[in-house]
Amino acid sequence: MDRRGFFKNIANKSVEKSVEIVEQKVNRRAANWIRPPYALDEADFLLACSRCSRCVEACPHQVIFKLPERLGAQVAFTPALDLLKKGCHQCEDWPCVNACEDKALVLPEPESSTEQDEIAPELPKMARAEINSKACLAYNGHECNACADSCPVPGALTWDMTLPIINLLVCTGCGMCREVCVADPKAVNIKSLHNSLGY
Repeated sequence: MDRRGFFKNIANKSVEKSVEIVEQKVNRRAANWIRPPYALDEADFLLACSRCSRCVEACPHQVIFKLPERLGAQVAFTPALDLLKKGCHQCEDWPCVNACEDKALVLPEPESSTEQDEIAPELPKMARAEINSKACLAYNGHECNACADSCPVPGALTWDMTLPIINLLVCTGCGMCREVCVADPKAVNIKSLHNSLGY
């Protein structure tokens, strides 16, 4: 390798490392909120989103809100899900995603079967939901099945006799079980996927 190639190689590695550091920082901050369904990775999302509010307006259940200006110019007015108060209904036609002209929210390309029938896209992982056994009435000897019929994802919320169990491999983190929970405080914890990945 000649001298010019050597310095070019160092510059390329330096740029790659800088991008990696920026992405890690962005992902650490993203542990504080949950993006709408089918959002791009956080760094790409921030680059694509124009803060147009179309997804906020398209949500028929008012689950999407704009992050406040106090969080800084980088994320101010970008959309997030209010899963601590409401659940994402994972609408069949994904109005929030279809409203996004910036392509910050993007449905995956549909797969086709051998009969050319379109298969619905796999449900997006939005957040991580976990039962807080200390707050859950069922885990504390009380009869409660308030969340029993709340889950729209088959196999995500199951029961061990009288105890609810969330299957993290199947659960999308939509928060519907938390919305209907009657415990005070709520017995379902919702965390950003970035938080659960240890950023």
